[in-house]
Amino acid sequence: MADQSFVTLATNDSYVKGALVLGSSLRNYRTTRKLTVLITPHVSDAMRTVLEKVFDEVKLVDVLDSGDSAHLALLKRPELGVTLTKLHCWELTQYSKCVFMDADTMVLSNIDELFEREELSAAPDPGWPDCFNSGVFVYRPSIETFNQLLQLATEKGSFDGKNNGSRKLQTYQPDINTWEDSEKDNQATNLRTPRGGDQGLLNTFFSSWATTDISKHLPFIYNLSSISIYSYLPAFKAFGMNAKVVHFLGRVKPWNYTYDSKAKSVKEDAQDPTMIHPEFLNMWWDTFVTNILPLLQQHGVIKDTATGVKALSGLVYTLAFSCGFCREEEVTEAVSHLSLSAAAMPHSPPSPPAMSSEERKEKWEQGQADYMGADSFDNIKKKLDTYLQ
Repeated sequence: MADQSFVTLATNDSYVKGALVLGSSLRNYRTTRKLTVLITPHVSDAMRTVLEKVFDEVKLVDVLDSGDSAHLALLKRPELGVTLTKLHCWELTQYSKCVFMDADTMVLSNIDELFEREELSAAPDPGWPDCFNSGVFVYRPSIETFNQLLQLATEKGSFDGKNNGSRKLQTYQPDINTWEDSEKDNQATNLRTPRGGDQGLLNTFFSSWATTDISKHLPFIYNLSSISIYSYLPAFKAFGMNAKVVHFLGRVKPWNYTYDSKAKSVKEDAQDPTMIHPEFLNMWWDTFVTNILPLLQQHGVIKDTATGVKALSGLVYTLAFSCGFCREEEVTEAVSHLSLSAAAMPHSPPSPPAMSSEERKEKWEQGQADYMGADSFDNIKKKLDTYLQ
């Protein structure tokens, strides 16, 4: 179906990894629809090249560089930066119907039947079932709808956007390439991922979803929240086997975990209250290692290409990540490339001469971070921990 597409959004290299696994999972289950990914200028050229190997269309969306109403809306409400980027999915008018999926989702079977649904079809949000969760929804691209959404965002904002007064939020600042905390402390109680405002905005716009057409209520199996499993474990045991889409909600994403390729499992932290169900984590990593890791090696995102993928067997490795608690000068998006754990390597290379912060940043942007030395995952984690204390 050339006029229908699955659509996702990657705002940085960290979420590119999620988008790649999502796209690969859709391919694995033989979708007949097109695959489209929206990206921002914060996605590196190397990662964009890899995206082009998985997706049919990679579309750059730069709200800050546009002269249209989206830019004007952003100037009035800078806290809705990512939300306004996501709204651009309604501009994909070359398609008659689309299914939007967040980059932290993964399909567990073919879900092409979703295209039989009408706009706006979505599953209930586990936190407030009278609202739909915007991680997966069916919609019809329309410039008219896009403009109406922009107008609503400009005039009223979003009830789950900045300064809603209910919980700690993260906001996207136009002049900073990272997510920043708008509040400090309360980290232990923040078990849900801030949505950047899009869910509140979309629920306000499609306000009749809760009470009108039941056919637009997707079953929960199309948007199974990974952290809601434990809130109703009996239901998960009874119906979880039928899940078609898993949504990795929460602050910690699959690419933030450490994976043991020999044991083929994620290293669990029993004390982590946001720990994602290990079965789904291992499925995510299996897809990443099997389908995405070779692409990253092939295109030089991972520099250890000479030994091949099989040489990684038995190693413990992790995807270094940038964190919302850190500023750009301390952790940049280039750190999101794959890094091997120093503990798993037989020998460590000699430490390079000290570099200035600017030189170090340039190395990161070129994909030449010192993964075994100053930029090792352990050192990055120690730095991040100082901001989380």
